[in-house]
Amino acid sequence: MQTILKKVFGSKSDREIKTLLPIVDEINQIAETLSSKSEVELVSRAQEIRKEIISARESAEQELQEKNLTEKELKKLLQKTEQSTVDEYMREAFAMVKETCRHLMGHSWQMTGQTTEWNMIPYDVQIAGAIILHRGKITEMKTGEGKTLVATMPIFLNALTGRGVHIITVNDYLAQRDAEWMGEVYKKLGLTVGYLQNSMDNNQRREAYNCDITYGTNTEFGFDYLRDNMSLAAEDLVQRGHAFAVVDEVDSVLIDEARTPLIISGSVDAPVDNTFQDLKPLIQNLVRKQNSLVSEFVKQAESYLKENKEQDAGLKLLQANRGMPKNRQFRKIFQESGMIKLAHNVESSYLRDKQMHKVDEDLYFSIDEKSHIIDITEKGRQLLAPNNPETFVIPDLGELLNDIDSQIDLTPNQIAKEKEKAHQLHAERSGKIHNINQLLRAYTLYEKDVEYVIQDGKVMIVDEFTGRALPGRRYSEGLHQALEAKENVTIERETQTLATITIQNYFRLYDKLSGMTGTAETEAEEFGAIYNLDVTVVPTHTSVIREDRDDLVYKTKREKYNAVIEEISNCHKRGQPVLVGTISVEVSELLSRMLKRKGILHNV
Repeated sequence: MQTILKKVFGSKSDREIKTLLPIVDEINQIAETLSSKSEVELVSRAQEIRKEIISARESAEQELQEKNLTEKELKKLLQKTEQSTVDEYMREAFAMVKETCRHLMGHSWQMTGQTTEWNMIPYDVQIAGAIILHRGKITEMKTGEGKTLVATMPIFLNALTGRGVHIITVNDYLAQRDAEWMGEVYKKLGLTVGYLQNSMDNNQRREAYNCDITYGTNTEFGFDYLRDNMSLAAEDLVQRGHAFAVVDEVDSVLIDEARTPLIISGSVDAPVDNTFQDLKPLIQNLVRKQNSLVSEFVKQAESYLKENKEQDAGLKLLQANRGMPKNRQFRKIFQESGMIKLAHNVESSYLRDKQMHKVDEDLYFSIDEKSHIIDITEKGRQLLAPNNPETFVIPDLGELLNDIDSQIDLTPNQIAKEKEKAHQLHAERSGKIHNINQLLRAYTLYEKDVEYVIQDGKVMIVDEFTGRALPGRRYSEGLHQALEAKENVTIERETQTLATITIQNYFRLYDKLSGMTGTAETEAEEFGAIYNLDVTVVPTHTSVIREDRDDLVYKTKREKYNAVIEEISNCHKRGQPVLVGTISVEVSELLSRMLKRKGILHNV
């Protein structure tokens, strides 16, 4: 039924684009009248519009101050007044950007160290996309349709408020590239442009934020916000508010990374904890035993499957999953069709009967991969301390203190000493068990060249979304020290969380938010629910002639990688450049070795 209605009436996006076409025509007509204007006249007009927008906001602020409004109500009404004024100038401002693009045709300038020639004037569909962005929505445009150019129009218009516009890019390189590339358009209209880089100091950052338009990654903006909140003096602040943000690859930033916390950590004022090195041999032995056990479970599962004993096979797979989820033998069989469902059904059965302890009792420790919770079993405690397994049990402090208080033959001084001993025992046991758990996490859940890499003798976290190393970032609560012990590098001081915010909550700070991507329609419901953002699909400038083929699926990774190398080799012979995206540093290096054997030059 929905398909029939869409054919008759068009999609929601189609209908919205149709309503924008008359506005696009008006913008084009205004642009034609500006063709005789000089650059000086365009800059002068931009400054006039800027003054009028700022003046309208200031007048509204004076009027509203007299009313008994809450800060939230005042901010909302001011934003509404400002946007109403901005909307009045939208057609003219967009036309000015289009005319400036025409002025720049054939001009060249430096962009990230390379000379580039300007050859773009916005098409009608790009102007329609710009209107959607200005209205605080998400525009979905196919790759190559000029999203970067589309953003220039709403960015210019909203920068005239004088409150700054932030453009969120995928990485530092694109922040610099887009600022230098599109920056010429803004500069021709009298605006200032800056960009953020990871290596910048506070003064450089403040200078970038004081520009009308600032480019940078979500982490740079987010961490600057956290640092500002930790600053004690006003002169140390770098940001100046959150008026309007345009997010490139918005689905990746606002959905995939939504729950990712940005954390600023500081060193704990305590000596380096050497217990990780002391415990390391014990944990290595424990992990080795567990790996052998899990390999045996996998063999048993395979045997049961051949005998069609699915319940028994499911139990062994579940035990393997809770014992060592990253075991290579286990992962290989777990990828086969129906295995995940089989283990899940068995798990549901044991959970329902409250019998999960029976699943774990054969293990040395159990792992909940989702929550990263590790629990050492009785069997594991016996292996770690056969003569005194109680060493790895945290005593009930309340019970200990009650027992001491109940000893009537003790003097007050003796009671105080006994209580101090109880607190010390509790702290020692807690600290030791915490460090054991962190070492177990390091050995079982964090893989080298996947979650982290070793560079210059340091453990560096790898960004799970970009695959890039994150210098200076450290895991907290002793996990980083555990990884350093595991990899035999210098163990540095433990860190503690000083400030944190999720990506989702950071972007909720903006008065107006919009975004661009090539694939947003599939997440339209989430954008609406989380950020109150609508998604509009903008049609391509010309009809799509691309042929979308079916996915190719292979039985093994070896076959898949060989096919990838073969495809790259064929493209290389035809002189086609190839970009290969992988899920980890490890896979990138594997493909690199395979390409070297083929004699194909490449960069990783």
